[in-house]
Amino acid sequence: MGCDGGTIPKRHELVKGPKKVEKVDKNAKRAARWKYCALSQEKLRRPIVSCELGRLYNKDAIIEYLLDKSAERPNVEAVTHIRGIKDIKELNLTDNPEWEGERRNTKGDRYEDIHCGMFICPVVGLEMNGKHRFCYLQTCGCVFSDRALKEVKTEICHKCGDPFKDEDLVVLNGTKEEVDELQEKMEERRAKTRTKKSKKTKAVKTVPAKEDSSSPPVEAAQGSPLENCAVAGPSGSSTNDVKTLSASSIKRSFQDMQGKSEAFKSLFTTHSSAKRTKDQTSNWVTHTPYHF
Repeated sequence: MGCDGGTIPKRHELVKGPKKVEKVDKNAKRAARWKYCALSQEKLRRPIVSCELGRLYNKDAIIEYLLDKSAERPNVEAVTHIRGIKDIKELNLTDNPEWEGERRNTKGDRYEDIHCGMFICPVVGLEMNGKHRFCYLQTCGCVFSDRALKEVKTEICHKCGDPFKDEDLVVLNGTKEEVDELQEKMEERRAKTRTKKSKKTKAVKTVPAKEDSSSPPVEAAQGSPLENCAVAGPSGSSTNDVKTLSASSIKRSFQDMQGKSEAFKSLFTTHSSAKRTKDQTSNWVTHTPYHF
């Protein structure tokens, strides 16, 4: 039973037992959630966006998904709740000065620290690598650590100065319980917007009906020179009414108007000064320039 050279094999080399179940490294899995897109599984690169559940995505990957939802993608379940571009928020992140990017370990002769984050908290300086709890504001998109928000309590953003409330805080890559809580808030918020839209549509439908029923009758303005023009009636009036109104207004004369001076009335041919006899009218004789 020996091999060449007189070696004796052991039992585990000859007998194949059951395969060991591969275990996922929790630290590596946690760090990957902060470095890779939740949809395309590619490395995160600016611009980076987040949804109402606190997941991180590349903005171009979300736009491609919204343009073509039928295409096959590795992790489509993470974006089923995103209906449009309004359901995501672009994050205002702070770069980590110690992050060297892909050029950090090109030769492979250095230790690669998976816990080194690309971004940090602008207040406390904690790295965004999964060890610490981070949140972002839905109003402005600025990202802070939970420790900074607890130590420096304020209602104004530390980075841009915009006001915010506790309801605007969204936990990034939270636990299962935190994600369930955020999902409940998201559904409540969407239900409120649906009721508001339905009320607006009902109000828009009822307003035109009230206007048609309570539309005042058309009356021509008295004492204006525009009375002999055709008056346009409302949308509900018939064409016959418009014709009768225009005919009656055309028959009226400027000479019957009260409050108009004689100088104004003499401008029109219906005035008495315009009515002359044949004897009063003169015959105009024209001469050519060649007549001597």
